[in-house]
Amino acid sequence: MPIVRLPDSSERQFDQPVTVAQVAASIGPGLAKAALAGRVNGALVDTSHTISQNSELAIVTAKDSAGLEVIRHSTAHLLAYAVKTLFPSAQVTIGPVIENGFYYDFSFERPFTPEDLQAIEQKMQELARLDEPVQREEWQRDQAVQFFQNQGELYKAEIIASIPGNQTISLYREGSFIDLCRGPHVPSTGVLRHFKLQRVSGAYWRGDSSNEMLQRIYGTAWATKEELKEYLHRLEEAEKRDHRRLGKQLSLFHMQDEAPGLAFWHPKGWALWQQVEQYMRQVYKDGGYQEIRCPQILDRRLWEKSGHWENYQENMFTTESEKRTYALKPMNCPGHIEVFKSDLRSYRDLPMRYGEFGACHRNEPSGALHGLMRVRGFTQDDGHIFCTEAQVREEVTSFNQIAMQVYHHFGFQEIAVKLALRPQARLGTDNVWDKAENSLRQALTACGVQWQELPGEGAFYGPKIEYHLKDSIGRSWQCGTIQVDFMLPGRLGAEYVAEDNSRQVPVMLHRAIVGSMERFLGILIENHAGAMPVWLAPVQVVVANITEAQADYAENVVSEMKKQGIRAEVDLRNEKINRKIREHALQKIPFIAVVGDKEKEEGKVAIRARGNENLGAMPIGEFIGRLAAMVKARSDESV
Repeated sequence: MPIVRLPDSSERQFDQPVTVAQVAASIGPGLAKAALAGRVNGALVDTSHTISQNSELAIVTAKDSAGLEVIRHSTAHLLAYAVKTLFPSAQVTIGPVIENGFYYDFSFERPFTPEDLQAIEQKMQELARLDEPVQREEWQRDQAVQFFQNQGELYKAEIIASIPGNQTISLYREGSFIDLCRGPHVPSTGVLRHFKLQRVSGAYWRGDSSNEMLQRIYGTAWATKEELKEYLHRLEEAEKRDHRRLGKQLSLFHMQDEAPGLAFWHPKGWALWQQVEQYMRQVYKDGGYQEIRCPQILDRRLWEKSGHWENYQENMFTTESEKRTYALKPMNCPGHIEVFKSDLRSYRDLPMRYGEFGACHRNEPSGALHGLMRVRGFTQDDGHIFCTEAQVREEVTSFNQIAMQVYHHFGFQEIAVKLALRPQARLGTDNVWDKAENSLRQALTACGVQWQELPGEGAFYGPKIEYHLKDSIGRSWQCGTIQVDFMLPGRLGAEYVAEDNSRQVPVMLHRAIVGSMERFLGILIENHAGAMPVWLAPVQVVVANITEAQADYAENVVSEMKKQGIRAEVDLRNEKINRKIREHALQKIPFIAVVGDKEKEEGKVAIRARGNENLGAMPIGEFIGRLAAMVKARSDESV
């Protein structure tokens, strides 16, 4: 007679073994209908799972993140079911859940077309309407291998054959389709109603380029029609905001095959870069940082001492000269330690804060490169603080305040704070990691912020606080970080003279606010859809004349604006003014100042703000003053 304890601490006793579905039904018909899976003593199981002894149970519904994952996993199987129904000669391989959806890899004699994708999705909808039960079966491994070989499913047979020992494995059957899977899955296909197939791409079998190229079909699935619609809308918005497309449209940057993963910055893009860099440079100066510059290439022996060679070698570009091996720096930390070591330091010197806009290179796989978001060469707003253990909390608290203000200035209001804890591959002892992790917890508590902990996601040398920014269409981007490191300074011989004249190893705080400048600029472009705030805009004002008679006046207006630090350009082309306005609007220029005979005579400019808002005519000095006030306040409100 099992006793089932529920999350609200209530208990239910049954006269005989009972399934998760039966427990849900005993609570109420609504929950019975909503139940997708169960969590028994912490393990996720099907609703058909039998509870035969005293257990803790939580019913999983679509409102739970685990429930949504079950929906997506089950929809991947529904996709495979539909493909096999329409294309019996296709072979299925693997179909995992990914962020916001799922994919399934297939081997087929010809490429799937957009029309095929449409037909597959329609067949999935038909199969879902059949509301066929999804049933778990347990087979012996060798029995399953033979079954799939007989079915011509050679990839699936290979997967199962790689499982050690002739152990029992689980398969799931829905209608005529059966597939290997650990589960759990939804009770029936009728639960799967809100999905969309998105695209097809290539993928090597087992990720090995020497194997066959398979076809990977991506899809998304959600619990409700509204969630699916909202997600597809976000995708449409993301496509419109794609920084690669806008980078070309606005002539900010480009990338080409001769330099994979590296950006060519155009004048307007570099002007945007400089606004971000100079702003951040002032932030660090105000925060007590000393700016330094370290070499791009360092001897292998230094990377061995730091631990990077052992833990990061595959991501490092290397070169040789005079029988010595060097590496392009993938990060700035060892160089900053060498600067710290260059002189005898006292406890009175601490904390010492170094900052560097340091160029780094990492040998990222070509398939992982993605515009500015994933590159091989990048510049970090990198900084390192050398301090005592007693100073860690104050330094982290100060950094948090600065970072939050910076993000608000760039237009991000929702920031999630996360604490990444020790990874499996790491330097140092558990005692050192306990001390490092607790120091960050204490600092976050002092900051008065809420945070989420991420086990296993810290750096190999220390835990870190991460700052995740939510953009204007709801996406999250991890940018800033501060990491506490009790190990690297000691490995490289950094020390200071303590108050008692003993030699002590400083604590090192690795910190960045925007992180990679390239990636942050890509995020900014997408967040603002290319319409950068006035203080950041590469060109803040374009002055356009109506006829040749105002050309000299237009040039004088631009000259005056430039003297006041405004990024202004003049458009004297022999084109109609409406065409000029339209073209500059497409370039997302914040303000267009039109000058005709009347404006020239009165010493004014007629202002059109972005969004085709007519602000009327105003004296040049008044407009410059208002614009300067906007820039100073980092406000995008209309002048």
